[in-house]
Amino acid sequence: MNRTAHRGRIAHLLGDPGSTGQSKALAHFEDGCLLVEAGKIVGCDHWDKLSPDSGQWQLIEHGSSLILPGFVDTHIHFAQTDIIASFGQHLLEWLNDYAFPVEQRIGRDRQYATDTAQFFVDELIRNGTTSALVFGTVHKHSIDALFDAALVKNMRLIGGKVLMDRGAPDDLCETISQGRTDTLALIDEWQNKGRLGYAITPRFAPTSTWDQLTDAGHMLREHPDVLMHTHLSENKKEIELVGELFPDCDDYLGVYEKAGLLCDRAVFAHCVHLSDSEQSRIAAAGASIAFCPTSNLFLGSGLFNLRAARAANINVGLGTDVGAGSSFSMLSTQAEAYKVGQLRGHALHPLEALYLATLGGAKALHIEAKVGNFETGKEADFVVINPMASPLLARRTAQSPDIMDLLFALGMLGGQMVIQETWLAGHRSYVA
Repeated sequence: MNRTAHRGRIAHLLGDPGSTGQSKALAHFEDGCLLVEAGKIVGCDHWDKLSPDSGQWQLIEHGSSLILPGFVDTHIHFAQTDIIASFGQHLLEWLNDYAFPVEQRIGRDRQYATDTAQFFVDELIRNGTTSALVFGTVHKHSIDALFDAALVKNMRLIGGKVLMDRGAPDDLCETISQGRTDTLALIDEWQNKGRLGYAITPRFAPTSTWDQLTDAGHMLREHPDVLMHTHLSENKKEIELVGELFPDCDDYLGVYEKAGLLCDRAVFAHCVHLSDSEQSRIAAAGASIAFCPTSNLFLGSGLFNLRAARAANINVGLGTDVGAGSSFSMLSTQAEAYKVGQLRGHALHPLEALYLATLGGAKALHIEAKVGNFETGKEADFVVINPMASPLLARRTAQSPDIMDLLFALGMLGGQMVIQETWLAGHRSYVA
């Protein structure tokens, strides 16, 4: 039967709780019903209101579990899966000591690339992540492997091969012509195939010459349906290096701006040390920021100012940034975001955390018409969360009749262990 009625506690956001208000943004059903037909949402409301006929619908009872929209990871590196939790470096040293060597292995060993991509996609799904924006390596076959793995799972995933022509080992650098040829071939083959999308992906300004960055800008203008994905202002030494390499630009963002890479389809990861001017220009362009608290803390990069970005009307999504990020779990990433907010003097509300991990992330990736909440017509990507996955969590959530408190407890104490099921386009893809 291609029609399923899911019964359980359901919560999702109809809008941004920071702008529409918490009560208007949240849809919550203690005894809820999620109707799915042919992979799409056809209804979400109180169980008694929808009253699905068991003769017409396959009924699936989720008991006391909580059903949430699938999580959207706005910044992650699949090739760095095997160096997750590598000890003790700041950004530039970490790239040289850990990231570049494992990416060289991806280039040398296609079977390793395939195995890593398959594990990576499975690990996302095990953690309840149903959509993601993903960095590959400079090698075309890295993205072929990633998209192959995601296509098998029917996952909504956006990725891109890295553009990099300097500042890295020779076998991780390419000519501008080769980068363009491979990028265009990948767009032609994979853009809008299944639920896949492409992002033009210069690694960051220090590893591209001016000519390569401007060529990336040309490709972005030539393909108005693809994203642009890169890093910005993650680390103070990185910012100093950009100033040395691009002395004719006023600031870091100005490099991308001058190259034609600042637009509403741009997703900038980190943005920890933005100036007021950079923040204003990101907002004016309609670009988005991927907030990566776990890796920012792990690498000692700094504390992202979420409140300032949101006050400037910049759309922000949450990113794990594996492998500098030390967890695939968007729930664990919410916990780190909360701690960053505490150190910044602004506690992250549980509904805002949910927004960053679902609808806000979908908006950052321009897929909010497809996923992010349970509005009718959207793709049925969702997670089933067990609030009693451990004795401590069971004891804590037994005292959480309020949905806000439950969401907060799950963010602080949850992680991968609470993901009971993950559903992609109406099909169960993972069961704990």
